[in-house]
Amino acid sequence: MTDDAAVPDLRASDADRERVAEILRDALAEGRLDMEEFEERLDTAYRARTYGELAPITRDLPDPGTAGPAVSLTKEPERSGGWRDRIVGGDDTGTSSWAVAVMSGFQRRGRWTAPRRFNCLAFWGGGEIDLREAYFADREVVINAVAIMGGVEVIVPPGVEVVVRGIGVMGGFDHREEGVPGEPGAPRVIVTGFAFWGGVGVDRKLPRAEKQRLREERRREKLERKEQRRRELEGSDDR
Repeated sequence: MTDDAAVPDLRASDADRERVAEILRDALAEGRLDMEEFEERLDTAYRARTYGELAPITRDLPDPGTAGPAVSLTKEPERSGGWRDRIVGGDDTGTSSWAVAVMSGFQRRGRWTAPRRFNCLAFWGGGEIDLREAYFADREVVINAVAIMGGVEVIVPPGVEVVVRGIGVMGGFDHREEGVPGEPGAPRVIVTGFAFWGGVGVDRKLPRAEKQRLREERRREKLERKEQRRRELEGSDDR
């Protein structure tokens, strides 16, 4: 048997499976896979024991490599992804500096740059300002929200300090996330404005990538427990 023919039979490592999982995550983010396909392939990747079982999982996805999946056998340096990289400075306007929803809705989410001051109005409508993956024009940003018979939701990631200064008349501002200390170097988000028969909510959520990573870890742990249980049962049968 030639070396090339033997490659599919080589045992895959945890690093090999994680590399394939990373390719699948990128494909999901780019819209190449839907959630059902992603989950199915991810299950297959974590169950795979050999290169031959891993290779078909990413064969139709763009990635460098030939005979097998693109697997790095050396530890790659971690991406910084720290707060210093997310506070860009210099540009006062950011990607978007205002939004209006009149009997409709608006969203600011994903990788956008939050300006030093963001003004928004929701009148008989709703808006969402998601800062979990955002960059920041300054270390302190102000979100001025006016909600009249409508609502605005501000979503911040863990580590960000939140200060709420809004005024509510037959409405209100959510103060639950106030008082949580910020991480060193993290931005400060000040939520201010006015709510009349409406509300401005502040919620702290994990970034989508982190939530997905945790789900994958739980899925992997479940598969490993099932595999361990299967081995124990096989061992007891042999006795």
